[in-house]
Amino acid sequence: MSPKSTLLETPRLRLRTFRDDDVDAFCEYRSHPDVARYQGWSAPVSREAGASDIREYGGTDPSAPGWFMYAIEAKTSGLLIGEIGVHLHENRMQADIGFTLAPAHQGMGLATEALTATVDSYLARGLRRISADCDARNIRSAALLERVGFRFEGLRKSNRHAKGEWVDELFFGMVSECRKPT
Repeated sequence: MSPKSTLLETPRLRLRTFRDDDVDAFCEYRSHPDVARYQGWSAPVSREAGASDIREYGGTDPSAPGWFMYAIEAKTSGLLIGEIGVHLHENRMQADIGFTLAPAHQGMGLATEALTATVDSYLARGLRRISADCDARNIRSAALLERVGFRFEGLRKSNRHAKGEWVDELFFGMVSECRKPT
């Protein structure tokens, strides 16, 4: 792996840019029904669609306004196990964040580790606010956001129409001076 591709590192993970050879693992976890359930895509994810997404994700800059997708790699295996997306606003003072982790790697604190590193990195750059939302039925994601230090800010009933149904959404936020030490 190129040292330039690693952007953040934790004890068990590398957060890096996506590579062409990530496509099989990417499609596998994005095609899992439990993963896709609360996301904007539908399972299964074809190899062609996955390769297109990876090409798109690989060409962005984490410090530029817009979406940047971090590939989450397990250090022990070198395998892609998930992703974190950060949407940096034009003002470069606030961002939205989202995450996905392969089912086989859930429940081990890896999402907490990756999300904490990402949030800390952006706050260290001077961000004032980071926001996140999730489907109200996705209690594991809501708990993860609170564990990392996000505060619950509200519930919007029938806020989004997704996959043929109206979805309630939970909203979370973190303001830099309110950040709990990690």
